Amino acid sequence: MTDAGPAAHHGPAADRRGPTATAAGDPAAAPAPGPAAADSGEPDAGAAAAALLAEVKRLGSVAVAYSGGVDSTVVLAAAVRALGPGRAVAVIADSPALARGELALARDTAADLGAELVVLDTDELSVAGYRANAGDRCYFCKQTVLGRVSGYAAEHGFAHVATGTHLDDRRAAHRPGLRAAKELAAAEPLAAAGLGKAAVRAVARAWGLPVAEKPGMPCLASRIAVGITVSKDRLHLVERAEERVRETLDEHRVGARDVRVRLLKQGFRIELDAPAHRQVAAAHGLGDTLLREVAAVGPLGEGSLAPYRTGAVSTAARAASRTVSSDGAPTR
Repeated sequence: MTDAGPAAHHGPAADRRGPTATAAGDPAAAPAPGPAAADSGEPDAGAAAAALLAEVKRLGSVAVAYSGGVDSTVVLAAAVRALGPGRAVAVIADSPALARGELALARDTAADLGAELVVLDTDELSVAGYRANAGDRCYFCKQTVLGRVSGYAAEHGFAHVATGTHLDDRRAAHRPGLRAAKELAAAEPLAAAGLGKAAVRAVARAWGLPVAEKPGMPCLASRIAVGITVSKDRLHLVERAEERVRETLDEHRVGARDVRVRLLKQGFRIELDAPAHRQVAAAHGLGDTLLREVAAVGPLGEGSLAPYRTGAVSTAARAASRTVSSDGAPTR
């Protein structure tokens, strides 16, 4: 399904040659980090923005693999600024792994930027390697999603597909999705321009983007521990559970930046950012309430509550500060 806004187009005729490989899509070809990606001190937003705009401009026309997060939004904003809306399009992959709230936010953000948004249905769950979730799920996800975006770009005359990969992503120890992006010759203008995460956020603030402070929100499948099969039911379970946690926190006037409900081999774990976790710990009975509310969503087993940690779903479960049985009764 495509959802093209009123500015729907078929790309500039001069660029109807399909996505091509570029130095931006090859980690080995990226320039060394410049002042915009300095490891210490506040990034120079002006220098970072200028480097990014120059990198995007040389692409000529681009379909941005868009998620609505800060990284891909900065790439999209740069494409609109450097190339104009007629030579840039946002393409978002819609599947059960994308929370409905995230899709709605992505629509609003693209509209704020004046960018056309195309929504493509994708079926990662039809891929055996994705379902198996053996540690390389992201490779199969990116292969599927970027394959669809590349097909759209080629069909509609966009010369390149660009992702929101930045310099810090390339430094990460385990990023199987980057291998798929390289195989499909996706451009990575943030990384190619020398921008790390801090510089990306600095540019987002300088440009007044509404997602400048938006926390990272990986796909729902990232909450399912390695070795547990990914299924539509489990993805929906995670989405409902996180919605229930946020609703309960709102009722108790606890603001949370990061909320995760992890499906583990044994039970589940609710993770909250450190300030929210401290508030919950200080509120008598609220932790147990959260665990009961999530346990009521579906057959999840016993649960625990812990501080949020990036990538924690792939590590051994930590000792529970509170637990609750599958029938909702708190235990110690």
